[in-house]
Amino acid sequence: MEFLGRMLRHLLLPPQRIVMVDDVRAWRGFELYAAALHVARAIERTTARPHVGLMLPTSGLTPAGILATWMLGRTIVPINYLLRPAERDHVIENAELDTVVTVTPMIDHFGDLPARVQQIRLDRLSFKGIPPLRRPVPRSEDHLAALLYTSGTSGRPKGVMLTASNLTANVRQCVEWASLPRRTVVLGVLPQFHCFGLTVLTLMPLWLGAKVVYTARFVPKKVLELLLEHRPHILLAIPSMLNTLLNAKGATREHFASVRHLVSGGEPLPQQVFDGFRERFGVTVNEGYGLTEASPVANWCRPQDHRRFSVGPPLPGVEEKIVGPDGTRLSVDQEGEVRIKGPNVMKGYYELNDETAAAFDDEGFFRTGDIGRIDANGHLYITGRIKEMMVIGGENVFPRTIEEVLDHDPDVLSSAVIGIPDASRGEVPVAFVELVAGAMFDEARLRAHCREYLAPYQVPRRVIRLEQMPRSPAGKILRRELRGLLDGRGVKA
Repeated sequence: MEFLGRMLRHLLLPPQRIVMVDDVRAWRGFELYAAALHVARAIERTTARPHVGLMLPTSGLTPAGILATWMLGRTIVPINYLLRPAERDHVIENAELDTVVTVTPMIDHFGDLPARVQQIRLDRLSFKGIPPLRRPVPRSEDHLAALLYTSGTSGRPKGVMLTASNLTANVRQCVEWASLPRRTVVLGVLPQFHCFGLTVLTLMPLWLGAKVVYTARFVPKKVLELLLEHRPHILLAIPSMLNTLLNAKGATREHFASVRHLVSGGEPLPQQVFDGFRERFGVTVNEGYGLTEASPVANWCRPQDHRRFSVGPPLPGVEEKIVGPDGTRLSVDQEGEVRIKGPNVMKGYYELNDETAAAFDDEGFFRTGDIGRIDANGHLYITGRIKEMMVIGGENVFPRTIEEVLDHDPDVLSSAVIGIPDASRGEVPVAFVELVAGAMFDEARLRAHCREYLAPYQVPRRVIRLEQMPRSPAGKILRRELRGLLDGRGVKA
């Protein structure tokens, strides 16, 4: 793969340059290259299977595992270690894995793997010396480079097939769109099994020859220290992380002085967090939009393109349209399903031919399932999910409509709305809220706030306070878990 060759060359130009820093050590280019050679030899001696599982913490070990697997011409399968054991075992079974590259602390903390799976534990592997250099196994750009499983927020995880050309295209798109020079420094805490963490936090710096700083756990004090020590130009985070940094003691404008791109993804950014970063740190947080099937970045709102609530225009080479229920393309500012096409869009779902065919329309656009609109300047606004739509008294209502009103309340940090069955209306909305620090919960006041801005049928029947929203590793609220929280609260789901 041309993609792999470029990344390996950047590790050796010059070889003594520090390319990565994690919680344990700094990695020079030749050290990471040598580590990848060691891991490749271990994989080769352990399995001949085309797919290799990776279950590693956010660190330099993950790129070592990725490069090693690709040197052998095989496919990486990053494993979400936060999944329930049954879901994790489903991924291992579905991907036909017999070997997983991991470390002992991961197994100790998240539980052992199925007995039939061989483990290559990198903390037990000798990295002494440099194995003989090897020429990467030649593969076409259509080679299956990564098999990533969706988070399973609404069902069992599905394997998304991303080719080398998909990943190459998305990295190129991001670099071109943000005009990133090689001297760029990236800081992130995102898990590398997630597509955002894989592409933007791991592959993009390798392809660019940039420096990347990893920390495996989000500890605000540690992140603030890293901001001052490494002066990153890009900070990648999810809204809950940004809210914690906003309220961290000792955080000042100086911590964020070097940051040119503060990118938020995973879920809508609360207004209080956006306003707080501008007022306290003088930084504008910009949102992006993507999904695993798009490798994942489709839109990125650069600072110069800023529109509040917009996820920005599409990246170069990405085409987007908004369609109505009958598939008709809609006009500017009309709301409908977002569909995308581009070289970064997946090859398909692994061993799910019917679902792959159903995922694309007659023009080859991927059906995202997201609801949004595009303004006259080409900016995309995400407003909901088709599957989350409620039908209340015959009217279509998207949770995001109600959530935006709740999020506008100064006491609300984030909210989520789901529909529950109702004998007279078909469905009624129930809201869950997470409050800002120190705020008092008043359900009656929040419902009254909703009545000021919403039609009567859109006002939540109940508003329920949660100390913390259930979220996926990418920061998305797990609505299916919210339904389970209704038991015992006097609300029938």
